[in-house]
Amino acid sequence: MAPWHCELTRAHPFDFNSFMTKTVSLHLKRADLIVSHNFIAGNWQASLEPDQPLMPVTDPSDASLITHVADSGAVDALAAVDAAQSAFSDWKSRPAKERATVIKRWNDLIVSHKEDLGKLISREQGKPLAEGEGEVLYAASYVEWFGEQATRSNGEIIPTPANNKRLMAIREPVGVVAVITPWNFPAAMIARKIAPALAAGCTVVAKPAEDTPLTALALAKLAQEAGLPPGVLNIVTTSRTRAAQVVDVWLADDRVRKISFTGSTPVGKHLAKESASTLKKISLELGGNAPFIVFEDADIDAAVEGLMVAKFRNGGQTCVCPNRVYVQTLVHDEFVQKLAVRVAALKVGPARELDSQIGPMINARAVEKIERHVQDAVAKGAKVVTGGHRIQRAESPQAAYFSPTVLTEATPDMVCACEETFGPVVPVTRFDTEAEVVGQANDTPFGLAAYFYSQNPARIWRVMEALECGIVGINEGALAAEAAPFGGVKESGYGREGSVYGLDDYQHIKYFCQGGLG
Repeated sequence: MAPWHCELTRAHPFDFNSFMTKTVSLHLKRADLIVSHNFIAGNWQASLEPDQPLMPVTDPSDASLITHVADSGAVDALAAVDAAQSAFSDWKSRPAKERATVIKRWNDLIVSHKEDLGKLISREQGKPLAEGEGEVLYAASYVEWFGEQATRSNGEIIPTPANNKRLMAIREPVGVVAVITPWNFPAAMIARKIAPALAAGCTVVAKPAEDTPLTALALAKLAQEAGLPPGVLNIVTTSRTRAAQVVDVWLADDRVRKISFTGSTPVGKHLAKESASTLKKISLELGGNAPFIVFEDADIDAAVEGLMVAKFRNGGQTCVCPNRVYVQTLVHDEFVQKLAVRVAALKVGPARELDSQIGPMINARAVEKIERHVQDAVAKGAKVVTGGHRIQRAESPQAAYFSPTVLTEATPDMVCACEETFGPVVPVTRFDTEAEVVGQANDTPFGLAAYFYSQNPARIWRVMEALECGIVGINEGALAAEAAPFGGVKESGYGREGSVYGLDDYQHIKYFCQGGLG
C-alpha cells in the first residue's frame, strides 16, 4: 500500500492539476497477458454458444474499453466441468512433490510478472498502482504457501483396539472444485482458492467477477506456462445477467464436489441451499460489518494509523474494512481531529497518477450506494467532518469517484451501521463503557472481522474473547497473511482460507481398517 501522508500538501486536497502529480503508462510489457477467451481443457476458446455477444471490460477510472471477453453460458460451464473431471484422475494421482513443483513454478511466474499483473489489476479494478502490485505479491504468497503445503498433507496411524488390526486415515482431494470470486481483489481471491485446490489434488472450474475477469485469465495463462496440465484449471467468464446460467450448471452437477465462494451473504445462502441436493462441500466468505473500537487507554496515534490502513485500502472496498468506528468519549474528539487531517489529505485519482491513494469505485452502482449511506446518515443527525460527496474529474466525467469521508454522531439506526458501505466512509460513534461497545459491536448478523485498540492487558483478553467474529485485529489494522486462517462466523459464512486449515476444505478423510494381522 502506498504510504499515507500526514499533512495537507495542497491548497485543496483534491487539486488534481497539481504540478507534482506524475503519471505512468499502464500498458503491459507482455500484451499477450490480456486474454479475451475462456480457458477450457488447456485451450483458449470463444464461447461455445453460437452468436453470443462479447462482454466489454472497462477501466473504472475513465470508463474506457480495455477489451472484450466471452459472455459464457451453460454450454461453456458444462464443458469446463467435463475438462476438469477428465483431468482429475491424473492430477490427483501425481506425487505431491510433482504438484508442488508446478505450483511453485506458477508462483515464480506471478512474481516475475508483478508489474504487468499490477497494471492489469489497476486498469480493470481501479486501485492505485502500488496497491495493484502489492496485491500480486499477496496473491503469490498463497500460491507459494500452498505449493509448500502440498507435501505436508499427512495422514495418521490410529492406535489399534486389537492386536490383529491396524487403523489408518489418509487425506484425499474432494474432486472438481467450483470457484466463484469477487471483483475487489481479482488476483488474491482467485489465488487463495485455486492454490489450495491444486495442492490438494483437486481440479478447478472458476468464474471470476464480471467486472474484473482479465486478471484471472492472465493468471491462468501463467499457470499454463508453468506446466499445469490441460483441464486442471478452467476459467469461464460471464456477465452479471448470465452468471446464474454458469453457476447453476455447477450446482446441479454431482461431479462438482465443492463450491468456494466469496461475495454477498444473499448469494452465499443461495449457493448453500442449491448445493444441498448433491451434498457438496462449500466454503463461504460472505458479507462483513466490521467494528473498529478505540478505548480511552489506546495509543491514539497508532489507532488512527491502524484505521487508515484497515479502512482505506482499495478505497474501502474490502470485506474486512471497518464499517462502524466506536471511540470512547474521553478520546473521541482527539481521535476524530487527527483522523480528519489524515483523511482530508488522501489523494483521489486514477492509477496512472503515481501519488493516487484512493482510486475510483468499481462502478456507478457502488457510488450510488455510498452516496445513499452518507445522505441517510446526515438526515438522521450525522455530521460531515470531511468529504461526503462525489468527485468528478473533467477528463473522465463518467468515472466513479467518491471523496474520503468522516462522519461523527453516527447511530445504530443509520443504514451505514447495518449494511456494508464498501467505500471510503468512516462513521464514528461515541461510547462510554466496555460492555456497551461490545454489545454494539456484536449487534449484527455478520461476524467476519473486528478491530480494537487498547493498552490494558486484561481488557484485551476480555474483548478479544467477547467479540463474535472469525478475525480480530488487536492494536493492528492489517490482518491477512497466507499463514493465518481467514473466514467468518454467523452470516459471514464458514470455512477458512489460508493457513494449514485452508487445505482441509479441499480434502476428505478416508479411513482404513486392516484385519487378519494376528
